[in-house]
Amino acid sequence: MLLLNNLRLLLIFQNKQFQELQKWCNDIAAKYPSKVFESENFATLQENALVSLIGRDDLQMEEVKIWNYVIQWGIAQNPGLSSDPKNWSGENFLALKITLQNCLPLIRYFQLSGDDITDKVKPYKKILEENLWEDLMQRFLTPNRPVSSIILPPRIISSPVLPPRTTEPFSTVISETHAAEIASWVDKKTEAYSIINNPYEFKLLIRGTRDGFTSKSFWNLYNKQINTVVVMKVKGTDEIFGGYNPTAWDKSKHDKYTYCNNSFIFSLKNGTIQNSILSRVKEPNYALYNFTECGPNFGKWGDLAMYNEFNQNDRCFCQPQSYEKTLRNIEDGYNFSVDEYEVYQIRKKSSL
Repeated sequence: MLLLNNLRLLLIFQNKQFQELQKWCNDIAAKYPSKVFESENFATLQENALVSLIGRDDLQMEEVKIWNYVIQWGIAQNPGLSSDPKNWSGENFLALKITLQNCLPLIRYFQLSGDDITDKVKPYKKILEENLWEDLMQRFLTPNRPVSSIILPPRIISSPVLPPRTTEPFSTVISETHAAEIASWVDKKTEAYSIINNPYEFKLLIRGTRDGFTSKSFWNLYNKQINTVVVMKVKGTDEIFGGYNPTAWDKSKHDKYTYCNNSFIFSLKNGTIQNSILSRVKEPNYALYNFTECGPNFGKWGDLAMYNEFNQNDRCFCQPQSYEKTLRNIEDGYNFSVDEYEVYQIRKKSSL
């Protein structure tokens, strides 16, 4: 079925007389999209063929790649248009928006990651409807709030050869049960979610034993991510501390606080630790501290903070000030080191 070369495949898409053959080719292209999208003749693909492909739920390609190819195709239809949108005028953006008016509604924007939205979509946000861009920003800032934009279902990606199932836990610090409990705090539920109905997925951004326990490694990898959960395993005890930051730490705001009224810190039930502790922010003006010699830092005096070399010399501490509750007994001291720490970005599961 792959005897057709790329040029012939594209020519068949362009000829309306071959509707049955087009359908057959469309099925092939959906299963093997690189045959079309990576073809040297891709820019000559007819609009109706592109629309029919990207409209398919079973198109076997990552959403961010689909977006990139759609932009590439749209630019190619406007001779003289620079490949760098930084140099575009308002008329340039309008021309691209008109060119892609039948393609843009078919992109699964809400299935894109925060990084993809920031790095790939934001440079072209002027071609999107204003309410769509606002809804995208709202989804990542407050993922539990409804939006007015249409949310298309995720692509149905099938794999003919399933990867071997791994028994490794998703985290070296917390369990799936812990993750569900944290998720319930994010949504301010009175009862904790279970492993089965946890509506959030946890995407690992940083792991100390993999990426390092320094403030430099934290800031290099963190990159202003929103909706993040920090967890840390205290050295020599069963304690697991952590915190939720729905906004972002910002290196450019060194030695300044970030206002937030929905952040919280916590201690999780584990081993000899019989009960979890949830401590919500009580002084929003001092909720988050941006300091380059620190990693994650919650509170005015460090209700939960990690200074450089987090795993050595008691460089972490939890001193109650800006949050409701302290995470440990005062006789245990405020300072500690960690065996491990992880930073996750959380977002609503696309299937919900």
